[in-house]
Amino acid sequence: MSPTSPTSPTAPPVAVTDARFALAEGPRWDAVTRRLLWVDILGRACFLGRLERDRLVVETRHDFDAHVGAAARADDGSLLVATGRRLTTVRPDGTRIAGEPIGLVGRRDRFNDGVCDARGRFLVGTVSLDGAHRSQRLLQVGADGVTVLDDDLGLSNGLGFSPDGATLYSVDSVPGTVWRRDYDHDTGRVGPRTRLLDLSDRTPDGLAVDEHGRLWIAIHGAGEVHRYDPRGTLAAVVAVPCPHTTSVAFAGDGLDRLVITTAFGELSDAERAAAPLSGSVFVAEPDCRGLPTFAWSGRLPVPPPRTRRPE
Repeated sequence: MSPTSPTSPTAPPVAVTDARFALAEGPRWDAVTRRLLWVDILGRACFLGRLERDRLVVETRHDFDAHVGAAARADDGSLLVATGRRLTTVRPDGTRIAGEPIGLVGRRDRFNDGVCDARGRFLVGTVSLDGAHRSQRLLQVGADGVTVLDDDLGLSNGLGFSPDGATLYSVDSVPGTVWRRDYDHDTGRVGPRTRLLDLSDRTPDGLAVDEHGRLWIAIHGAGEVHRYDPRGTLAAVVAVPCPHTTSVAFAGDGLDRLVITTAFGELSDAERAAAPLSGSVFVAEPDCRGLPTFAWSGRLPVPPPRTRRPE
């Protein structure tokens, strides 16, 4: 980093897992259970773990037979897991209810990052398995159906809300755009999207929003997390000792710890040797707090889902 570059708002991140994950993603802090939820997309699993001072202890692991793009937790302890083209419910007793493939997800696509809104709807994007771009979608899944929010994305990725909940931020990793739009949590209606950030020279991945409305975005391939103010100005950079930073989340009882997920699955042997911590989950101590996440409602459309598009 050059002397004129933005400085880091944290001490160097520390690896808190012994395990290495092929593609760790989607960290979410659950305040009810005081546990961290995250997935390993290529490892086809989701995890719940206890975050200690210098260790993330895996307590529960759920394995699946398809890529796991994202997961969310309901207040009753059920998990919603986006697996392949399906949404699977895992009850607290371990019982699974696998939904039918959602037709709005292409046969050569899969679910990717997801987040819940304040009414428990699940917003989840898609990514192509064979490199097809400009046809990926951002969907809003509620008890009354599935709404298409976007259908022209390259690779739908990180999602988050402003502190007042009135703005939805969404990442399109290819070509590197961060969008913003108005969002009504009561009705689920959205406004027109506008470009907040043009990061065409980088690959933005997962994101989190802090108490001041600043966006913390994992930059895949750069080994960095960038912090942008609400106007889109780069204000800080956190360096991570592995190139494939994938996502971020604020965690801990005070939401004052920054969890950073990474991956090794797309690295060569030489690249892994040069960055042996790749695939670890890291924790940094930021100079701010994050925002609470919203729980899943626990309800999905009765198949076949009714498809709605925004008015």
